[in-house]
Amino acid sequence: MTIRNKKFGWANIEIPVLGQGTWMIEGDQLQERKAIEALRLGLDLGLSHIDTAEMYGNGRAEELVGEAISTRRSEVFLVSKVLPQNASYKGTLKACERSLKRLKTEWLDLYLLHWQGQYPIKETMRAMETLVDQGKIRFIGVSNFDLDQIKEAEQALNHHRLLCNQVLYHLGDRGIERHLIPYCSAQEISVVAYSPFGHSDFPSLHSKGGKLLSEIASSRGRTIRQIILNFLTRNPAVFTIPKASKTQHVHENSGSTDWDLLKEDIEIIDQAFPAPDYDVPLGML
Repeated sequence: MTIRNKKFGWANIEIPVLGQGTWMIEGDQLQERKAIEALRLGLDLGLSHIDTAEMYGNGRAEELVGEAISTRRSEVFLVSKVLPQNASYKGTLKACERSLKRLKTEWLDLYLLHWQGQYPIKETMRAMETLVDQGKIRFIGVSNFDLDQIKEAEQALNHHRLLCNQVLYHLGDRGIERHLIPYCSAQEISVVAYSPFGHSDFPSLHSKGGKLLSEIASSRGRTIRQIILNFLTRNPAVFTIPKASKTQHVHENSGSTDWDLLKEDIEIIDQAFPAPDYDVPLGML
């Protein structure tokens, strides 16, 4: 089993198409032990893109990630996010320092504004550029940005480029395929899909779409989750970060990228879970 890597945005690097998300991995002692085990297993399997945020568990998720990667930092493409209420110029610098401390690392590979807030984007992006210049972060990104917001963020940067936009994307929410993915692809901005299984909107096995996914999975010798992850990352610009809190899910997810869906499979999924043919607001959790 091999995890497929592909070019990440405009940067001259490749990272796994499949990463590990950490939203809501914190909990009691047993749950947190299992989450750390799952993250370490993911690294063993090649899932070296780990995503976290200061918001997750009020910093607890960052602490767990820091423990999981403590002896393997050089293997990891590490991502965290600043909350919009902290995203003033000085606030962003301080938030990054706090995240670095919790993660027990000297740098982040990618730092994102979690979503657009009250502070002017120019102010936040100025702080991001300062952090790059200081060596605290390697690359700048955003999360939950629609097309107009992406363009505004690009224009706010003076010396560095935007590398990615992390957004909600699953079979029940494909609106980003109309304009956002094509634009980001043209600008060499990678799209990182969070909640690829729809959080609480996973296709029911009793629904028509669920039955079709089950049939495709059975005929290809895969699982439904593997089919979904493969479909969502079929575009070269798209990566995804399913939650990594259980080892069995990490094992299953890792089998999603070293093969391609057949053309007829893609057509069936397209028809069962159609993308909208009109503009819709950006989905967000």
